[in-house]
Amino acid sequence: MLKRMTGIACALVLCCTFALAAPLESAPPMELTTPSAMLVEAGTGTVIFEKNADERRQAASVTKLMTLLILMEKLEAGEVHADDAIVISPEAAGQIGSQALLDAGASYTLETLMHATIIASANDAACALAEHMAGSESAFAEWMNQRAQELGMLDTHYTNATGLPDDAQYTTARDVAKLAAEVCRHPDYFAHASVWMDTLTHPSGRTTELTNTNRLVRFYSGCDGLKTGSADVSRYCLAATAEKNGLRLIAIVLGTPNSQTRFNEARAMLDYGFANYRRVNILNKGDRLGKTVRVRMGMQDEVEAAAGSGVSMLLRPGQEKLLSLEVELPGEVDAPVQAGDALGMVRVKLGDSVIAKLPAVAATDVGMPGLLEGLSKIALNWR
Repeated sequence: MLKRMTGIACALVLCCTFALAAPLESAPPMELTTPSAMLVEAGTGTVIFEKNADERRQAASVTKLMTLLILMEKLEAGEVHADDAIVISPEAAGQIGSQALLDAGASYTLETLMHATIIASANDAACALAEHMAGSESAFAEWMNQRAQELGMLDTHYTNATGLPDDAQYTTARDVAKLAAEVCRHPDYFAHASVWMDTLTHPSGRTTELTNTNRLVRFYSGCDGLKTGSADVSRYCLAATAEKNGLRLIAIVLGTPNSQTRFNEARAMLDYGFANYRRVNILNKGDRLGKTVRVRMGMQDEVEAAAGSGVSMLLRPGQEKLLSLEVELPGEVDAPVQAGDALGMVRVKLGDSVIAKLPAVAATDVGMPGLLEGLSKIALNWR
């Protein structure tokens, strides 16, 4: 009897996320002064190139991406709400560094604090959000570390929600890329991160002008996020994302010597990615593969094979011509067959190289025949 897709077949599905272990290019194709850098495609996690991507560093306010990711996940789960009233504690109001100049004891909506955190990298707003969600910033830092582990950020440790300097707090370009890609799964983030300038009106009536710390939002076509960071110990950091022609790229630069250089080098990385790569959708889940398998003792004599999962990848222009599929199927299977049952394997090839494997599955159900039909089929098979 045919078994449901488990074990090896499930492992094949995982292969089709196509997050390559090795970068597509062995070294950055341009000179980078930034100590740690990475360029990745957001949807698949494919690394185009990297530089010292596993070197542990402090990342300053880029840390807030984790604070904001947890916030967005809790918003979507209904655990917190955009109109929640948050009273600013003395600890939050007393945060140093970038601020929205919040009034201690005053009440602001959660959405207002999120907006200030994303646009102006406001430490007071980020701290207030952490306190609202977890009760204290230290308790929230435990949540941050737990979420980091879930995302496979194995070289990251958080001690606060803001990214203010702490020798015990560190991350890597690779881990920031994983975090940034996860944030990109939440479209509401871009509604805030793409705003260049705005005004925060405090409950007292005074105002604070908010200017986006990410200059690429204004000066690079397609850029709509993500987050900057700077401090003496971390130097200048940036996680930048842009989308063009259906391709979203993420550039990570950590420890850049000066502020403008981080933007220049991130821009150069993004330019290179968009000029030299495109995302190609090779198969969608359920696509028919043009092949059938004989079904023994079934209501139908055969079942069509389909792709058990989708696969897409980055290719240079013209490489699509080198793509081909190899479908491996058994000669026959026994009824009953259910749609989604594993039949065999599909190998995706680029030239002579196998670049992905995914399961070939039954496209439709094939049931067992009734008694009379079954007797008839048995008689036919005996002839």
